Amino acid sequence: MTHDLSRRWQLLAIVLVIGFLIWLLAPVLMPFAIAGMLAYLGDPLADRLERVGMNRTLAVSIVFFVLVLLLTGALLLLVPLISHQVENLIRNLPHYVDWAQNVALPWLQHKLNLDPDAFDTGRLMAAIRAHIGSIGAVATTVLGTVSRSSLSAVMWLTNLVLIPVVSFYLLRDWDRLIAYIDRVLPRSVQPTVAHLARESDAVLGAFVRGQLLVMLALGIYYGGSLTLVGLSVGPLIGMVAGLLSFVPYLGFMVGFGAAIVAALVQYGDWTHSLIVCGVFVVGQLLEGYVLVPKLVGDKIGLHPVAVIFAVLAGGYLFGFLGVLLALPAASVIMVLLRYLLERYRLSELYTEAGPEDPVIAEVNVTLDTPGGEGKGQASTAVATPRRPDGGASP
Repeated sequence: MTHDLSRRWQLLAIVLVIGFLIWLLAPVLMPFAIAGMLAYLGDPLADRLERVGMNRTLAVSIVFFVLVLLLTGALLLLVPLISHQVENLIRNLPHYVDWAQNVALPWLQHKLNLDPDAFDTGRLMAAIRAHIGSIGAVATTVLGTVSRSSLSAVMWLTNLVLIPVVSFYLLRDWDRLIAYIDRVLPRSVQPTVAHLARESDAVLGAFVRGQLLVMLALGIYYGGSLTLVGLSVGPLIGMVAGLLSFVPYLGFMVGFGAAIVAALVQYGDWTHSLIVCGVFVVGQLLEGYVLVPKLVGDKIGLHPVAVIFAVLAGGYLFGFLGVLLALPAASVIMVLLRYLLERYRLSELYTEAGPEDPVIAEVNVTLDTPGGEGKGQASTAVATPRRPDGGASP
């Protein structure tokens, strides 16, 4: 085994071990991942304060205080609003159920020629009553889950406390951590890793900061517009649509469907439904032609199908942490794939010409022009392969 090949195997083993440890420790990595994201978002501002003459600890303290102030203000503003909207939704839930049973389902049965018993709620209630005897076993299972979930609640509170603490220390030591990682990298790969890290930083900066602003802007637009339309649950629908807008078209589809149902239940006419359609059409135009190009840009290059796959794969592999980090990780993976594609195009595997194929060979054929002037036009045809005995293949 050559020295170069041995070094590559060692690097591959290191990468695999790090990946396995991340997969193994995924259940406890969430507070550290969230803290790392907050530190990454706050580091540019801390660097700017350092450049005006502040020391790192003071700059980080100011940035940390601003972040805590913004998060506290958002919670104080959003928690009462969300609580009021949820209470309103629960209060109007019987109207939604009544509309679904007496309006939506009969319309679907008529238009789709479905069996009238396909959506028979009476049969559903009868099935529930028939299995009422299993409630004791279900209750036992639920009580066991609740008793076990007390540990989960303690872990959740612990993570909630850990996030600001870890964020502060990561933000304070961010530059030193980056410098230390740079020092311990093998010198043979350090230039390449540093280049990819700078490119990934540019992509992540464009994505994370830009996408958060896009989500905020869409949530405010949808919530405010649906409130002006008169929907009682308009702010709640707007917030959900804004939060889900990081997945292409998911926020639009969920928000649009919920807003149409809310308009039909609350007003019972098509006028308000058409106004809701106009609100979401304008929202899509605003997102596609103003917000995303201005705030996110085209540096990420993730296709909508790739985004959806990344979110689903991240959720399957790492749960909520995977969903949270799916798109940033996919952005970095795109940087690595572009680098590998460029390496492939510069390699002999791509550039070296292969031997002439004896079966398929290109020959030049001269065709006379229709004018009969004798001028030829060059074209390409495929030669007919010959059999070993000299005859032409069929």
